[in-house]
Amino acid sequence: MKRNLIPVFGLLIVLATVGCADPAKDKPQAEVKEAVAEPAAPADAQRFVFTDESSIGFVGSKVTGSHDGGFNTFEGEILLAGGDPTQSSVNITIDATSIWSDNEKLTGHLMSPDFFDVETYPTAQFTSTEIVRDGEGYRIVGNLTLHGIAKSVSFPADITIEEGRVTAAAEFAIKRFEYEMKFKGMADDLIRDDVVIKLNVVAEPA
Repeated sequence: MKRNLIPVFGLLIVLATVGCADPAKDKPQAEVKEAVAEPAAPADAQRFVFTDESSIGFVGSKVTGSHDGGFNTFEGEILLAGGDPTQSSVNITIDATSIWSDNEKLTGHLMSPDFFDVETYPTAQFTSTEIVRDGEGYRIVGNLTLHGIAKSVSFPADITIEEGRVTAAAEFAIKRFEYEMKFKGMADDLIRDDVVIKLNVVAEPA
């Protein structure tokens, strides 16, 4: 006797979808616009440099699962003016070839032209253009150059200055299509557009 397999396939699709919730669903969405002119460095600012406690990570997902990743090698500085983040700036340089993920095969794919194309674009750069108060926290605005494309990105962040160090944390979603990373994935396992970015910065006087 033949059985109608349509309900079975439908159930499998539902289970697969439920099994991998979108990690970007509850994260604030970065505002992405055309890159803007970068202001001069703040005068009389104290220079703080990122320590080894800092991390840059991301979470990408598809229909059937999600993957953690990040960059092992990067350096950054905060130019703190008058102890006031809104008068200060941050600069980050990332070695894109140091990308990692929780899956070795995926790491190799992320390095390819389908995604970061690290052979052609070995470096990513972020330079802030503005830091403003946003409720109880801050909003950092800056030019992010990634995959050979420069755009202005704005995202919320928590910034703390105490005991001779500056700490900053941010977690937000950004659409990979903004940087021409358009690989869709398998027809039955499509890759989601939003990627969660996780920034944790600890900076101490240079």
